[in-house]
Amino acid sequence: MSTEPLDPPDEKDGPGERADPWYRRGPIGFRRSQVPEETTDERLLATPSRADWVHSDPWRVLRIQSEFVEGFGALAELGPAVSVFGSARTPVDSPEYATGVEVGRRLVDAGFAVITGGGPGLMAAANRGACDAGGTSVGLGIELPHEQGMNEWVDLGVNFRYFFARKTMFLKYSQGFVVLPGGFGTLDELFEALTLVQTGKVKRFPLVLLGSAYWGGLLDWVRGTQLAAGTISARDLDLLTLTDDPQEAVDLMVRARQASPRPRD
Repeated sequence: MSTEPLDPPDEKDGPGERADPWYRRGPIGFRRSQVPEETTDERLLATPSRADWVHSDPWRVLRIQSEFVEGFGALAELGPAVSVFGSARTPVDSPEYATGVEVGRRLVDAGFAVITGGGPGLMAAANRGACDAGGTSVGLGIELPHEQGMNEWVDLGVNFRYFFARKTMFLKYSQGFVVLPGGFGTLDELFEALTLVQTGKVKRFPLVLLGSAYWGGLLDWVRGTQLAAGTISARDLDLLTLTDDPQEAVDLMVRARQASPRPRD
């Protein structure tokens, strides 16, 4: 886990980029020739070619356990929070970035901490809005082949080696998700949460898609293909809310908090 602030970007760097950024693996940082060729997740999921996994995998369980312990310890007293997801590639001068800042600010004004993946783009936008509003701005980072590091608006940062440990933190310490335009990672978080709500593993968990021009086609496909084929039910569509209004997204989170006054275990 790393919580120290990052240096601001060099003037010669592009938006959200830094010269020789740190590659994070838990509490350890690497640069240049020391950057490992494989991520921890990659090694975990690799097909073993020999029987040495019998010796390495049981020890790996302890590392996985430590990630849960560190995450729980860092976030246990966070209070009501909402996770905001979106693309790391969105430029700062885009309308979507401005929307992300507004969402972060409005969530803090409504009494929530803001949690993101800690990276650049729309994650940084939501963290920036939360930070500017004087609220708690959280980033849950992940070890990636091209490490981006925590954005400068994160006040509490936790770095993870394993995606599944990180996903658990998003779900355990959030009362809902606001999903801005994003790529595969955003879809991954969205549909994992959607599946947990659909199957009753998580209750009273609002999922808001913010941006009808971006998300409308996805919902059209869900209705026209999945619902038409009978692979989902009509009531499953009610689990998602599509809007262009950041305040509507925040209001849904507030109503969910009022309907569920006790924190989830």
